[in-house]
Amino acid sequence: MRSANQISFITPIRQWFCACAVLLMMLCLPGCARSEGSVKDAGHVRAPELQPNLGWLNTDKPLRLGQELKGHVVLLDFWTYCCINCMHILPDLDYLEKKYADQPFMVVGVHSAKFENEEGRETIAAAVKRYKIHHPVVIDDNMAIWQRYAVQAWPTFILIDSKGYIVGFASGEGNREVLDKAIALTLEKGRENGSLASAPLKIENSATTTSGHALAFPGKVLADAARGRLFIADSNHNRIVVATLPGEDGKARLLGVIGDGGQGRRDGSFEQAQFHNPQGLALRENVLYIADTDNHLVRAADFATSRVTTIAGTGEQGFDRRGGKRGTSQAIASPWALEPGPDGQQLFIAMAGLHQIWSLDLKTSTVQVFSGSGRENIVDGAAGEACFAQPSGLARIGGKLYVADSEVSGVREVDIASGAVQTIVGRGLFIFGDVDGTGDSVRLQHPLGLAAHGRDLILADTYNHKIKEVQPASRKVTTLAGTGKPGREAADGKPAFFEPGGVDVAGDVIYVADTNNHRVVRLDSKTGKWGEVVVEGLDAK
Repeated sequence: MRSANQISFITPIRQWFCACAVLLMMLCLPGCARSEGSVKDAGHVRAPELQPNLGWLNTDKPLRLGQELKGHVVLLDFWTYCCINCMHILPDLDYLEKKYADQPFMVVGVHSAKFENEEGRETIAAAVKRYKIHHPVVIDDNMAIWQRYAVQAWPTFILIDSKGYIVGFASGEGNREVLDKAIALTLEKGRENGSLASAPLKIENSATTTSGHALAFPGKVLADAARGRLFIADSNHNRIVVATLPGEDGKARLLGVIGDGGQGRRDGSFEQAQFHNPQGLALRENVLYIADTDNHLVRAADFATSRVTTIAGTGEQGFDRRGGKRGTSQAIASPWALEPGPDGQQLFIAMAGLHQIWSLDLKTSTVQVFSGSGRENIVDGAAGEACFAQPSGLARIGGKLYVADSEVSGVREVDIASGAVQTIVGRGLFIFGDVDGTGDSVRLQHPLGLAAHGRDLILADTYNHKIKEVQPASRKVTTLAGTGKPGREAADGKPAFFEPGGVDVAGDVIYVADTNNHRVVRLDSKTGKWGEVVVEGLDAK
């Protein structure tokens, strides 16, 4: 992913060619690193209009800098919804929007897609709802706005003053404080020169973040064949649903819910506990481990005591790429998937926010890097040299750990004894598609889910809206279900999916967390029979 490192202040630049030179100085490097500086001054440059575009979301009308937004201080956020760094800065934007809610200030998201699947209004609208984004979002047509602003990284912020001139820009994470100061100064300057609007612009936003379904953007699913249970990470409802494994009719019985549904990070009883966008699940004996992704925590739900306990993470996003501390003293970042080790005492963590695989020793509580340098790329080799790119799914077969490496559209294999990495399929950060086959000819698109099925793997090829089989030994990939386009059911009666994020297998039955369809699907891998899982007793919210 394109990014810029080490952004810092420069002296004011008053000439257009100098401003462009500064923008182009942003290095095109794999990985979006945390910014350690502040907003760069772009000089006295008129901000280009937000054209051409493919339309707007979260607003009842187009917003133009020279008309509707005239007299307003505007913060443009260039983002793409696959990017973990873009997810990390959403709390910063929410903070700024609330702080300046009564002033002529507006955040405008500019969605400039990386993946082909991210270019459509339907998929972007689903992401806006899933991430609970309330500010207006313009859909950047073929990255035209990106190019007009000479942007080089996701995320990038452009600050525009009340006269329509670019104040400065910054890229990467960790910019809340500098953006806050720059916005305050720009608003004050607008008051002083009389260009600031008298009141903030009011727009009609009919968007809702509620799904109206029993499940809301379920991210992961886990099938416990031994005890006949199905666990569903009901991600946007901030809870875990526990049900019986369904029969062929798809009907399951609700056994209970972990979490009160409120967004938070509270330990306690199953009824009192709180999560924030839980994703990955792993089961050891009668303890369910939960990747509490947006809280940057790993939690343990013990069915013997019906209590939830935090076992890793501080609750704040971490930037340490080595680890070594114990339990809740070790900061982590966006854990997305979990998988028990072969001895049952080790829990592997797909640390999407740090582009690494970590391990948690369940005996000593030590949390540390297992494999990956932390640089976002696709590089094989020894544990400390290998590179991952937003790993989001894990599965284990014997002494090998397999990784759905989303940003390089790949599947990677990690030797558990040494941590060494090799690639099964996947070619690079900007090489993707939908091609079955063998080895280097295979193309995937941002896969998020992975599960073991005998010696093979079941893969949620998320942005291709398909479920595929991966044979690690031969590097062969075959589509099992899905049409390649968002949907619920194909014209021939076969299953269709909308960005499935998780899979698991019990016997010959594949369970799919069909994320944007707000459902779990049961698919028999032998007969092809399929249907939605209906959890009886679980009401719509």
